[in-house]
Amino acid sequence: MSSISGSSSVAEGGPEPAVSPPAPGEAPPRFERFRYAGVFALLFLFGTETFLVSPLLPTIADSIRVSEAAAASSVTAYVLVYAVFAPFLGLLSDRFGRRRTLLAGTLLFVVSNAAAALSTGLTLLVVSRAVAGLAAAAAGPAIWAHIAETAPDAVRGRALGLGMALFSCGQVIGVPLGGLLAGLAGWRSAFWALAVGTALAVPLLLRQIGTTAVAAPAVGAARAVLAGWADPALRRALLVNTAFHAANLGAYTFLGAVLVQRFDLSVEALGLVGVLVGAGSVAGSLLGGRLGDRARAAGRSDLALLPLWGVLLAVGIALAATGPGLVLTLVGVVVWFVASGGFVTDQQTLAGTVAPELRATSSAWLTSTMYAGTGVGAWAVGAFADVAHGTLLTGVALALVAAAAGPLVARGVRKPAAR
Repeated sequence: MSSISGSSSVAEGGPEPAVSPPAPGEAPPRFERFRYAGVFALLFLFGTETFLVSPLLPTIADSIRVSEAAAASSVTAYVLVYAVFAPFLGLLSDRFGRRRTLLAGTLLFVVSNAAAALSTGLTLLVVSRAVAGLAAAAAGPAIWAHIAETAPDAVRGRALGLGMALFSCGQVIGVPLGGLLAGLAGWRSAFWALAVGTALAVPLLLRQIGTTAVAAPAVGAARAVLAGWADPALRRALLVNTAFHAANLGAYTFLGAVLVQRFDLSVEALGLVGVLVGAGSVAGSLLGGRLGDRARAAGRSDLALLPLWGVLLAVGIALAATGPGLVLTLVGVVVWFVASGGFVTDQQTLAGTVAPELRATSSAWLTSTMYAGTGVGAWAVGAFADVAHGTLLTGVALALVAAAAGPLVARGVRKPAAR
């Protein structure tokens, strides 16, 4: 595979060159995990950041003397800024190179977490969380694009799946560690830990993210941001992505309320359910990447797995909302998020291959439509008087819509050659 180190750099610019397939008779390329240590570390920290604030809200609200609802606006600021700005910052990565955009986003992430740790009032906290969303919106799409264009085709799904698994590990491992640290040294220490951990990743990024030659823009900036919607395969993928996450994360918004209603679970028990959620996501991400690589190696499209993830999501939500007994309900939660991890990995693989000149922009639109779908799904579930019924009916219906539409995504995508 081509080197991804920065030891022989040229002018910084557009997308890194795709890795050439092996010659006939040549051994398939290995997936060199440690060459991605820097970006994998960032994905873990981003995953921790995304989920860390919610469990700390009561402590933060008490510390800065505001209501929990007011403190929650810091979460909204992060999500909204990421959703709105990610496509535009993804375009910067496609136009000016992964290295610059990724390093700028990483340094901004350090500053934003330090600012959150120093917050003594709501204004600085909300601003710091908005800046963190901006930083993640710059670095996140650049990371996915970098992995997609430097990992050999034979292991691309595995590389993206491992990255997604590490992002999920931020919830399984990072969030509990952050909560433990906050309990020992105060909530600010969790943000200091994120800032220091991110700063420590910078030397790895400098060594492992190479620079590339400048590519002349083919179209104007406005057209480039929307170009993903002009590509039939990407357009269908983004619409399916919206429906899937309306079911997936829209219903997840109310999972805690459903479990309390059905089984009267304590806060501590719900925390353990969160570990199951993360573990299912990790397993699904790794499974999705491996199955996708095998499908492409056999000359089949990995996009054929999209309907499977939609059906598994419907089954998981149905079990979580109505499963007889706590054990089957928790099995449903794991199935639910195995489907989620597999689906997201396959979508990232598609975004990284179908339009190589717009890898980061396409990846950014996946996140934006994910957040849009989450909002629609949460609104639809919340419209029901009984959240368990709302979760069941809305979640299952939208999951089946995504499953039925999944085969349409493959239209217009060139079938990979068998190896």
